[in-house]
Amino acid sequence: MKRSIIHMDMDAFFASVEQRDNPELKGKPVIVGGISGRGVVSTASYEARKYGIHSAMPMFQARALCPGGIFLPTRFSRYREVSSTVFGIFRKYTGIIEPLSIDEAYLDVTGRDAVSLARSIKQEVFDATGLTVSAGVSYNKFLAKLASDWNKPDGLMVITEDMVPDILRPLPVRKVYGIGGKSASKLNDIGIYTVDDMLKLTREQLISLFGKFGSEIFDLIRGIDNRPVETESETKSIGRETTLERDTTDKSQLKTYVRDFCKEVAASLKKHGFYARTVTVKYKTADFKSYTRSRTADRPFYEEKDITGLALSIIDSLDIKAPIRLIGVSVSNLTGEAPVQLTIFDAMHDARIDTLVKEINQQFDKEVIFPGRKLKKE
Repeated sequence: MKRSIIHMDMDAFFASVEQRDNPELKGKPVIVGGISGRGVVSTASYEARKYGIHSAMPMFQARALCPGGIFLPTRFSRYREVSSTVFGIFRKYTGIIEPLSIDEAYLDVTGRDAVSLARSIKQEVFDATGLTVSAGVSYNKFLAKLASDWNKPDGLMVITEDMVPDILRPLPVRKVYGIGGKSASKLNDIGIYTVDDMLKLTREQLISLFGKFGSEIFDLIRGIDNRPVETESETKSIGRETTLERDTTDKSQLKTYVRDFCKEVAASLKKHGFYARTVTVKYKTADFKSYTRSRTADRPFYEEKDITGLALSIIDSLDIKAPIRLIGVSVSNLTGEAPVQLTIFDAMHDARIDTLVKEINQQFDKEVIFPGRKLKKE
């Protein structure tokens, strides 16, 4: 049986909540985000988007584009409260829900009238919150998400199998799931601007451009996407980051932030029962270029001192040539299993085995593999 999937996406969620809570803001350009000169736009109302404002835009740029805009700080506790109401409505219609963020989700309603359900959900969300939500209906996740963005705000779009690939042909390549700005630029550089252009490429050509993901792109633009709606999302990393009040090249200042982040990350690991193996430091320079540097330990860890040690060693290794405006720390390669603690006898045994393997390697002038051990001749 073909899947029936609905992608629900709240319209300009943060800004819409602000306009709903304060009716005087309705019809006005509302921009929500970090309101300091260092902040970025989280959400802009549709009235503000007419000025070219979009999420992740630096706030100073948004102010220049829309001097008469109404700039508001985020109120995450309020947005979570409204989101809880919305997701409660989703759960009344199906238990197979994959949240993507605070304001959007996939719903699997296979075997039922997806269009009728989408209309009912939209109406119930509006009745309960006064907010609109756009819905996309299709037989897979890629097309359902694409459809929900088709007639925003308050839209309802259905993409059926017989509409593909013709409905996709005119779309810019950026509309394809997984193709971001850099990938789109790579395609544009070779004269590929639309899905229609991409359809002329072979699977092998796309693989040569994007690695194994190229094979998935080949299928997606032909309407093939077998990903299920996943009700449980695996935590892959835990991190903290912040935009600095002033750009800096001072490593001691960066280390102050990093130590605080490591303390918070360690607390999160312990709270959720995770161990990590990799620490990553992320930073963004004044020209908005992002960089990451990672280090991986031999054994899983969760202690603050271990995270801090790796993070600070990364900071020490950085060759900072441009002022930094954002700094962050995250841990990944998470596991729920505690590391095995070797006793002194285990360590002595391991050392004897390693010595023995080296001696055999030297004697026979080749690599010898023992169960669980692999040492190459020096």
